Amino acid sequence: MSFHGYLALASTVVSSLDGDTKIALLTGKDFWTTMPLPDHDVPSFVMADGPHGLRHQGRGSDHVGLGESLPATCFPTASALGATWDRELVERVGAAIGAEAACQGVDVVLGPGLNIKRHPACGRNFEYFSEDPLVSGVLAAAMVRGIQSEGVGACLKHYVANNQESDRFRLDTIVDERTLREIYLSSFETALRLSDPWMVMSSYNKLNGTHVGESEEMIHDILRSEFGFLGVVVSDWLAVSDRVEGVRAGLDLEMPSSGSTWHREISKALTSGVLPHRTLDLACTRVVALALRAADARAGRATAVDLDAHHSLAREAACAGAVLLTNDGVLPLDATAPGKVAVIGAFAKHPRFQGAGSSQVNPTRVTTLLEALHRKGLDVDYAAGYDPHTGDTTEQLLAEATRAAAEADVVVLHVGLPPTAESEGVDRAHLRLPDGHSKLIAQVIAANPRTVVALTAGAPVETPWADDAAAVLLTYLGGQASGEALADMLFGDAEPAGRLAESFPEVVFDLPADAHFADHATQVEYREGLYVGYRFHDTFALPARFPFGHGLGYASFDFGAPHVSPAGRGHSVSVEVTNTSGRAGSTVVQVYVRDVKSTLYRPDQELKGFARVHLEARQTRTVTIDLDERALAAYDARAGAWVVEEGEFEIRVGASSADIRECATLTVQSTATVSPGAAFSGSIASRAEFEDMLGHLIPTPAATLPYTRETLISDLHQTALGRLLRRILLRLISAKMGTSADGANAVTETAFAESTPLRAVAMASGGRVSLRVVDAVVRLLNFGSRRTRALGR
Repeated sequence: MSFHGYLALASTVVSSLDGDTKIALLTGKDFWTTMPLPDHDVPSFVMADGPHGLRHQGRGSDHVGLGESLPATCFPTASALGATWDRELVERVGAAIGAEAACQGVDVVLGPGLNIKRHPACGRNFEYFSEDPLVSGVLAAAMVRGIQSEGVGACLKHYVANNQESDRFRLDTIVDERTLREIYLSSFETALRLSDPWMVMSSYNKLNGTHVGESEEMIHDILRSEFGFLGVVVSDWLAVSDRVEGVRAGLDLEMPSSGSTWHREISKALTSGVLPHRTLDLACTRVVALALRAADARAGRATAVDLDAHHSLAREAACAGAVLLTNDGVLPLDATAPGKVAVIGAFAKHPRFQGAGSSQVNPTRVTTLLEALHRKGLDVDYAAGYDPHTGDTTEQLLAEATRAAAEADVVVLHVGLPPTAESEGVDRAHLRLPDGHSKLIAQVIAANPRTVVALTAGAPVETPWADDAAAVLLTYLGGQASGEALADMLFGDAEPAGRLAESFPEVVFDLPADAHFADHATQVEYREGLYVGYRFHDTFALPARFPFGHGLGYASFDFGAPHVSPAGRGHSVSVEVTNTSGRAGSTVVQVYVRDVKSTLYRPDQELKGFARVHLEARQTRTVTIDLDERALAAYDARAGAWVVEEGEFEIRVGASSADIRECATLTVQSTATVSPGAAFSGSIASRAEFEDMLGHLIPTPAATLPYTRETLISDLHQTALGRLLRRILLRLISAKMGTSADGANAVTETAFAESTPLRAVAMASGGRVSLRVVDAVVRLLNFGSRRTRALGR
């Protein structure tokens, strides 16, 4: 049955419900499930986290901590899957996640995430695919199709412009309409066009003054009316700021359960007419329809999965997403005569293979690099070099590592970011490796220049040492099979086939987004406009250390001249690709478009199509890539429409944004009239230029005093009464969440507690604390603050 059919059935059910039941339907039953309607044969449906593997807490569904989940396959995180540029592989990973969800009784997987990597220090970038909206949208759609092929729903998240973790519950993202449309909304639009997800999750942040989950423009007008999304819009957990406005905007389901927290306000709004009954009924209808759809889907789901096969798939994906950044020819190593091999770095024994936070999977198994090498029959010398949890080193550890390096014929140096560096809820303060790792790299390479650096991180790091190493192999966060995958790649049993889906800058200060990233507690301004990632590097001729699309692999490829021809309402680009090497391998054919002369300001070039190609040695194949009608268009904010200007466009075919191999020129006839629009002279808009882009003055950032319902627990430190309440609340939250033994999750839990708004205390209290009590506490805190100031203390 189509979702339209389920909507019709659900409408009949909802028409028979009383007002209190309807209101109760719009919040969860508990932390992971929805309210059932047993009298109408409408069951609950169950949700679970799962961007790169299922995190299902099973019977512990009321537990709000980050552990205690059932075992599941931990696949490479989205940053690694993004580097595969492989639709088919990502779809297979999605199908495996969907099958495991089905076996564990999960109806909707909360993933994939497809937020744009505006800044490489975002703590959650490992959960996202790319800095480019096309790559993000295409791969997210593949993941959705895979998950839903198993009769389990997928949920796109986090809609929209949620690009930093700092202050995420109340941060106001200020962005102009053109940038919003071309960069941040575009990935969701593409994913929705290429797949049919059951759910979309709204983000924590505000957008231009309004919480996304309460924005009629973002949900009703754009997501539903323009993009055609029919399914359920669910809040991120505890994201609801005003439930009445959320329902009006089209936010159907609030999660987790807030009990009766909003019941009084919704009832009052219905009585007054502020909230139309029809709008409430529509939200209930969508929730009931999804519950009916999930119930029907359960009959055809898998009841058992092959976890060995899923582990093998995780191993394959880890190799496909690993990126060979540099190589002087040392890789692959000769397995028949490797000489004396030293493996240095605690990650070889204690692997880091995923990030921290709500995406953290309890893996079915984990293999280490040392174990994998041993299985290959290789005897290696091992030195830890640093503490795997903190990244710190000591003189003794450095001395042991240096000695092992000096005595070896080749060194595999396994370094990267420690677990606490990349976590939901916390952004990185810089892009450097820990000092202990930097010292270790310098000393090991000095002792043995024939050093292969295996770099483990979920996002870009600064690599001033890269030219000194014989090779640098970026493994990203490779999932539970990352140890086996790394061993396979080192000795040529598999190719590191990834290509960067994000730019690695020389230094973070190069980036225009860095001037306005996590720089204010309540507001962030996207003054770089369209100049995100390679769009900045290529336009301003400031090269990235490793450019978008870069990756060496073990094979070499030639691209022929592109042939561009009309195809429907768009164009097709055909190019001959030849593997010029003596071994099979993969490459990614990337098609960029450059508007030679544009009325609107545009980046120098933008990715508009791609294809991953695997060729045998010396094989040639013609690859055809379709460019849709949007490929040549820009968004004219003043006209409120996508437009294609008349003139010449360069169709560029390359192996990266900085390695363009061939070009063709396309002449376009168009009658479209384009408004000049706002522009700016550099890579960062001035205040006046940004206000011209916005079409209004930059709003004054919200103050953190006086206190409100939106006040974060961390803000309470500003007054004496606040500090007392903060201590009490942190103790209560810690007791409810439990204390994680995992250092990375302890960081996440602390960040979550400190960033919790006061309203969420009521929402998570199970009815023990009402919003009226929260409002009374706020008044008391503000009265005490005013009284203290009046007394001069």
